Amino acid sequence: MEVVLQILVDWGYWGLFLSAFIAGSILPFSSEAVMAVLLGMGADPAGCLAAASAGNTLGGMTCYWIGTLGRWEWIAKLGVGPRQLARARKFLAGRGAAMGFFGFLPVIGEAIAIVLGLMRSNPWVTGGAMLVGKALRYALILLSYEGIVSLF
Repeated sequence: MEVVLQILVDWGYWGLFLSAFIAGSILPFSSEAVMAVLLGMGADPAGCLAAASAGNTLGGMTCYWIGTLGRWEWIAKLGVGPRQLARARKFLAGRGAAMGFFGFLPVIGEAIAIVLGLMRSNPWVTGGAMLVGKALRYALILLSYEGIVSLF
């Protein structure tokens, strides 16, 4: 894992984009670690915010795309269990594509995107809402990082 992290850090903003893409998909990964290292190396916070938000949103939209395929068996094989999907479906009931905003939530975020795909919600509204939610999450991470660094 350390080798992968080092490679992504060496790639700079593109590495952060890729790590956020992976983290936004169904694969577990910590884009926050890549972001923290890049910020510690003096990377521009706005560039980090843009790269992480774009990558994580596109990763989330891959979950949406998986959902549009509409095969529950395949989705279950990808590691998203029926319980997660049921919780996401209940959470989304009657709310529509704007619920993509909550795609940043840990554990259930991927399931939300998949269910939105299964529901065939508007991909543009879903993607836009997802981008806003994920950008706000990364902005909070940046602010937290800056606050912690300023203590030392």
